[in-house]
Amino acid sequence: MHPPYWPQACAHLAARDSVLAGLIAQCPASVVRSRGAALETLQRAIVGQQISVKAADAVWQRCVALLGHPNEAAQWLAQPDEALRSCGLSGQKVRYVRGIAAAFAEGRLNPHRWPHLPDATVQAELVALPGVGVWTAEMFLMFHLTRPDVLPLGDLGLINAFKLHYGQQWRTPTDLKGWQGRVVRYAAKHWAPYRSVATWYLWRSLDPHEVGY
Repeated sequence: MHPPYWPQACAHLAARDSVLAGLIAQCPASVVRSRGAALETLQRAIVGQQISVKAADAVWQRCVALLGHPNEAAQWLAQPDEALRSCGLSGQKVRYVRGIAAAFAEGRLNPHRWPHLPDATVQAELVALPGVGVWTAEMFLMFHLTRPDVLPLGDLGLINAFKLHYGQQWRTPTDLKGWQGRVVRYAAKHWAPYRSVATWYLWRSLDPHEVGY
């Protein structure tokens, strides 16, 4: 299901930013969709770390074939390490997905609380999990909770798209931190409170294939 605020967000962004107006017009049917399964979203994000979207999809499909029900913690915990590695997971990622599954199985996480908590609180709980850094937590906020105003500055796709579409407007920074600072300032002025939606369309400008977690 897609977020109810999406049409309003698109209208808001198109009115304030001519670049985004063009990008939204190019793919009007594109929208982020929540899979509605907290554990599955987190495990998909772990699978997708540091590999291409295509490779991540292939690994995930092998995990699904092995597990049957990837949103059930017990299924992850029941598999031997060798079986999970055979899906294409590194030894480190096997430890991560096991640790996350254990947190769900043992009741150390209560995902039913998260829709009612602010972004920062959810992010703090998530980054305490093994293998979950800020970027993974931001992907969870965007794709599972469909929060409207997440700005994932650690995502190189966002930075590269921003360089492509906005880099000629000013004297350009020479390093990543300089670009990140430029994105923060521009987004605060032109994109808030829908920075997640702006990020989505900037991603689509580099790759029309819709990412899902």
